[in-house]
Amino acid sequence: MPVARLLDHKEAAELVEKLSNSYKNVHYYLSFSTPVDLVAAAIISAQTRDETVNKLTPALFAKYKTAKDYADAKLDDLAKDIGSVTFAGNKAKNMISTFRAISEKYGGKVPNSMEQLTELPGIGRKTANTILINAYGIAEGIPVDTWVIKVSYRLGLSLNKNPEKIELDLMKLIDKRYWHNFAYVLKAHGKAICQAVPYCSKCPVSGICPKNGVTTRN
Repeated sequence: MPVARLLDHKEAAELVEKLSNSYKNVHYYLSFSTPVDLVAAAIISAQTRDETVNKLTPALFAKYKTAKDYADAKLDDLAKDIGSVTFAGNKAKNMISTFRAISEKYGGKVPNSMEQLTELPGIGRKTANTILINAYGIAEGIPVDTWVIKVSYRLGLSLNKNPEKIELDLMKLIDKRYWHNFAYVLKAHGKAICQAVPYCSKCPVSGICPKNGVTTRN
């Protein structure tokens, strides 16, 4: 198999622009109305299909409207309310801990800085980026999930495996005006084209992509 290749800045700029134009209407995939909703949905979503999360959250958001509502919830009740997702008990426990910290440290308001968010229990850098971008319109970085890890390697935007190193690679190559939505562009591209065996013949960036690790379809 050929050695994986990283795109240069000119190639990356062309690829990012073409992909972004191809998926203009994509956006964050979980439904929410408030920053509190978003924190809850993000915690629930780990290792769970987006559709499953979005199906249960309307009733959850109707019952728990504030950080204090979650902070004061009984573990068994909250676990039952999110029982259709994987690891419901652990996620309920994390939600209660996170919202207790938000209630005690920030008066119930979800903080809007990377440093404050990542100090909260259960909030890593990916989730913090997601909250900042989607709740507050602040793009300090790029959320790196499993789709971003997979597709950014294929496209030659990063050759790293570690999410934080991948994020740094993306931030170096990609103009900041794309940071707020590029993770969702990569996810949409991964689901539509860049699957386990990708449809390279249909890909809008096939002429630029180095096809790292790719076995193409006929």
